[in-house]
Amino acid sequence: MRLPDFEAWAIFATVAEQRSFSGAAEALGVSKATVSKAITRLEASLGTSLFHRTSRRLTLTESGQTLSEHAQRILAEGQAAEETAHDAASAPAGLIRVAAPMTFGLSHVAPAIADFMAAHPAVQIDLRLSDARVDIVASGIDVALRIADLPDSSLRARRLAPIESRVVASPGYVAEHGNPRHPADLAERDVFAYANVPNSAWLFRNGAGEEVAVRPNGRFTTDSGDAMLPLLRAGLGIARLPDFIVDAEIKAGRLAVLLADWTIQPTALHLVTPPSALRPVRVELLIEFLAERFRQLCAGRA
Repeated sequence: MRLPDFEAWAIFATVAEQRSFSGAAEALGVSKATVSKAITRLEASLGTSLFHRTSRRLTLTESGQTLSEHAQRILAEGQAAEETAHDAASAPAGLIRVAAPMTFGLSHVAPAIADFMAAHPAVQIDLRLSDARVDIVASGIDVALRIADLPDSSLRARRLAPIESRVVASPGYVAEHGNPRHPADLAERDVFAYANVPNSAWLFRNGAGEEVAVRPNGRFTTDSGDAMLPLLRAGLGIARLPDFIVDAEIKAGRLAVLLADWTIQPTALHLVTPPSALRPVRVELLIEFLAERFRQLCAGRA
């Protein structure tokens, strides 16, 4: 049986990430000639070119783009195997890359990370906060927290807890435009949309079992729930936002809850990781820590 050229696959993954033979050589601590020979060897073995090479740019071919995710997995699993053996004999140490939504990340993930780092002094965390959907494999993310109904994918996802949301507007908006009595009334209102889930319907249900689906149709679209707050306070429309964004606004009287007799289908908080089940001990520890932390947090809100 002919074994795969694991070294060449690992070097290919690094070149694909760095978009540079020199950058990959520096990252790996090898010569540029070693990197070039490994890529040539792998291309010959596969019978296809992996990169378009010019004097100024290095870009992936279509085959290279397809194979780069496999290469990243090979490299990540090899590193994880070595790190797991090392971690078993010592305290957890090393870097963990984490991605989370902006507002939830600031209010909940960052405090949790602080507690985790205090308990594990040798662990380093690179926390990236964004409401945009991140390709965690291409970005080298170890753990991502997502608040959404996740599509089918090769990623590993664990559902931690439901995230309740409410339909809100300012008291001034309600005074001027009236309080909608039925979800269908929202079709005639300026309802803000969330860019990361285009054309997504809001599913309502009342005590009598009636179900209604409504799609936002307003002048404002954004990928940030926080960005909706100034427009809501100004009385420019209606939004559906999670409790952790609107709780303080409602308590302060700056926003009012609409359609209180209807429940809106909750989204969920998920913990998402790359496809491989082989992870360093430090990553496993963080996964279990965050899972328990947010299960308790969300249970406490019920």
